[in-house]
Amino acid sequence: MKSLTLPILQSRQHFPVLDGLRGVAALAIVIFHFMEIVFTDFTQNIIGHGFLAVDFFFCLSGFVIGYAYDNRLEEMGILEFFKSRIIRLHPLVLFGSVLGLFAFLFDPFGGQPFIFSTGKIILLFISSALLIPFPAMEERAFNLFGLNAPSWSLFWEYVANIFYAFILARLHRKYLVILAIIAAILLGVVAYRAGSLMGGWAGDNFWDGGARIFYSFIAGLLVYRFKWTIKNNLGFFGLSILLSLAFLMPFFSYSWLAELAVVLFYFPLIIALGVGTKVHERLIGLCHFSGKISYPLYMTHYSAIWMFNHYYSTYKPQGKELSLLIIAGVMVLLCLAYLTMVWYDLPVRKYLSRKRIKSDLPK
Repeated sequence: MKSLTLPILQSRQHFPVLDGLRGVAALAIVIFHFMEIVFTDFTQNIIGHGFLAVDFFFCLSGFVIGYAYDNRLEEMGILEFFKSRIIRLHPLVLFGSVLGLFAFLFDPFGGQPFIFSTGKIILLFISSALLIPFPAMEERAFNLFGLNAPSWSLFWEYVANIFYAFILARLHRKYLVILAIIAAILLGVVAYRAGSLMGGWAGDNFWDGGARIFYSFIAGLLVYRFKWTIKNNLGFFGLSILLSLAFLMPFFSYSWLAELAVVLFYFPLIIALGVGTKVHERLIGLCHFSGKISYPLYMTHYSAIWMFNHYYSTYKPQGKELSLLIIAGVMVLLCLAYLTMVWYDLPVRKYLSRKRIKSDLPK
């Protein structure tokens, strides 16, 4: 048996700017979720296309998985691949579920936990912790994961990882192109039928999430497989602006077509630019930090969004008060994400990694 202390399990070098852009996308998601509470009409929401950050995550994930595992999956084995992904992803799935449960039970601004039986609350928590879709909360628009809504994208991330391990990792890139074309057509059908690419998070749009990750994950994988790199001097700030433009894109009659173009072409282009750009040494630390905090921020923020929703519905803050409330909310969530990263996510992953290596050592 090969020792897991070998470099086969070590992470490859990161791309600093792509790490940084992950944080920009996570921050856009948080702001979008605050703003959609205030502006139920998305045409009035300045960051109304913030939900496209999830498609960017999916595309980036395809690139990163290909870069990290294409050349070593066969040697490390599928089981070790799954262990790596679970250690990387699931601690925050669990933490987000616990946080969501406590916020649901003890929301100081509203909510009605008393209308649920203990058994149903237990089922909601178990489904959230195990990433089993359970759209059973009508007052939360039948989210697939009522206690922690963002987990819907993690469900599809796990599905994509399974397909990668058993199929995509061994698939020649010409067949991967064919799959990408099929996925693009399906995504186009979804965008046209729904009038948007916002679906995937609830029971009635469940399969939209599959279409979103089907294309984007493969597109990111193709960027890596074809070594699509565009040399440029845009750097972290330049590419952050370009990425943010997709989220700030206004709505119009054919917004679904614009969203489709962004996902099909623009996000893979951003990743190719991110691979080929230069970053100033002083910004490398910022980019790494942005990348590290992005996942904790994404997986811990939504409990506060529900609280904000109840507060906003009750007290109707407006103007300066509302602006300060949202800014303060974002800052608090950034602090929470940082504390979660430092005190929970990193220590737990290090502990699990040590246990994994120790269990493989000769007895």
